[in-house]
Amino acid sequence: MDGVEPRPIVSITNGHSTRDIDSLSVESALSISIRSNNHEDFSLGLIMRTPGSDSHLIRGFLYSEGIIKSESDISNIVEKKDSLIVVLSDNVDFNPEEHMRRMTMTSSCGVCGKESISNLIHIHGPDLSEEIFVNNDIISKSISSLRDNQMLFPITGGTHACARIDNQGGLISLAEDIGRHNAMDKLIGECLQGNSLPINNEMVIVSGRASFELVQKSLRAGFPILIALGAPSTLSVDIAKEHGMTLIGFAKKNKITVFSGSRRIK
Repeated sequence: MDGVEPRPIVSITNGHSTRDIDSLSVESALSISIRSNNHEDFSLGLIMRTPGSDSHLIRGFLYSEGIIKSESDISNIVEKKDSLIVVLSDNVDFNPEEHMRRMTMTSSCGVCGKESISNLIHIHGPDLSEEIFVNNDIISKSISSLRDNQMLFPITGGTHACARIDNQGGLISLAEDIGRHNAMDKLIGECLQGNSLPINNEMVIVSGRASFELVQKSLRAGFPILIALGAPSTLSVDIAKEHGMTLIGFAKKNKITVFSGSRRIK
């Protein structure tokens, strides 16, 4: 399976050891460069990711960073082994000083290498829908939709997932990666390529905590409701409240904690 590789292990239980093979999530570097309308290439650095859906990953990343606004802003993507060159359309104004990273983006950090997050905070998305409402049954179904469709996590125990969910809790699409922000970028990149942005009456559910970068990316895409199985951070709650997003944390099938936007909960 793509994104999974075997490694030999020694398992020790009650003092007894056995040799075996375990399946691990792949983590490898992806080099990203931008080719602007003056035909110069600018490196955006490296992203540590689980290979697979790299074109969706880079689309979602560039959209979340505010480098592109639509699929038409991309003229071409040149894919090589563990590297991508994104050729921007002639009408796209790209300022490399605003977007170049100064270090590798690890699988645990979506804003590493940024000298300031102020640019990300001020990248606004569309108005969020006020016509979607959910209840405990719908949220419970959303959790099942996420868990039942994760392919890598049951094998490796080492990946995060983001899922796009309809207003009845059904799965629309799902992305997995060793990095939670990468999974979100893959999900949004697929939406961008399919001309499904901005999102309207849909939810996004994440398998872990709701960090700032996940809320920021969700707002940029237009998700009015974000459901997290884990905890939110202070900044994620503050940003969600500022933009009118419904942010749900510690989601379980019979219990949720609403941190923002309780008006969408019935």
